[in-house]
Amino acid sequence: MPQTFAVIMAGGVGARFWPRSRERSPKQFLEILGGGTMIENTLSRLKPLVDQSNVFVVTNRIQADIVRQLVPEMPSSNVLAEPIGRNTAACVGLSALWINRVDPDALMVVLPADHIVLNTEEFLRILQLALRVAQEKDALVTIGIKPTHPETGYGYIQSAEEEIDRNEYRSQGVYRVKTFAEKPNLETAERFLESGDFLWNSGIFVWKASVILRELEIHLPELHEQLLDVRASIGTPVYEQTLEHAYRIIRSISIDYGIMEKAGNVYVVKGDFGWSDVGSWDEVVRLTPTDDAGNSIRGRTILVDSNNNYVDAGKKIVATIGVDDLIIISTDDAVLVCKKERSQEVKEVVDFIRRKQMNEYL
Repeated sequence: MPQTFAVIMAGGVGARFWPRSRERSPKQFLEILGGGTMIENTLSRLKPLVDQSNVFVVTNRIQADIVRQLVPEMPSSNVLAEPIGRNTAACVGLSALWINRVDPDALMVVLPADHIVLNTEEFLRILQLALRVAQEKDALVTIGIKPTHPETGYGYIQSAEEEIDRNEYRSQGVYRVKTFAEKPNLETAERFLESGDFLWNSGIFVWKASVILRELEIHLPELHEQLLDVRASIGTPVYEQTLEHAYRIIRSISIDYGIMEKAGNVYVVKGDFGWSDVGSWDEVVRLTPTDDAGNSIRGRTILVDSNNNYVDAGKKIVATIGVDDLIIISTDDAVLVCKKERSQEVKEVVDFIRRKQMNEYL
């Protein structure tokens, strides 16, 4: 088996976690559920599978130094700082060319920095299975999560009806991908759940670095052309300049739209390991224990005749009287009050702040 590398995508802002998540301290650098920051927990989960020197983190220039401080044991050169955000296809391509340069036969696991995994042992078993499929079939492999409810905040993967025929994979939950589906409305999500052949799209991918670079050349040739220039500049004084030039030219597109929906040799491995992408405060609410009144609280609170609320008081005291089903987040300079089941709309608040150029709150 060739070397395995991991790529942790850590460049997002986490707008739906405002006001705690900001551009300089986004979601992946926060202790959303306690027990360490999300990126530290992601790195820790991977340790039994991937040597620390084989882990790359792709982030932006603002956050690169934060990554280096959080994980000082990682080689500094393994923190790849993008000059501007260009979505996940560019992120994957940049990391793949670095890895392919180190080991032309390398396998790579690509995953976001800000997900929750409750069953690490099963998570690692699924990744090892996905690595075998990627190695033996020169395939693009994604991890699909068995859905537990009709979630409208996730994309979906429809698997083919039959598991793949190879004897060693039979009954292990490895399928060809039939189609990818965008985030659905509630009615469609309910239909997906009833069908039994749709899985949540985890955004976790496994492939050979050489294979994903080949697929980029086929389906996103402009991106691939710019990556070749970047590769030639690695280790030279013009690397940063070349990278910036490339990122100014390439278009922003996700790896799902740019590659996964177009490629032919795509497989999904079904996983069930307590996964959540923690995409909103509502998801935090679902993952947090409650008291007898249904309230989840962090910090100092006084809740009078108040039920089924989530309150993160920060450094203040938060008091409520006669309110139910609210999410309340308090920080040094901002307070969010939101009805439960509407926290996906927090991004609209961030968009408003950006339009009004109230940059001190971003």
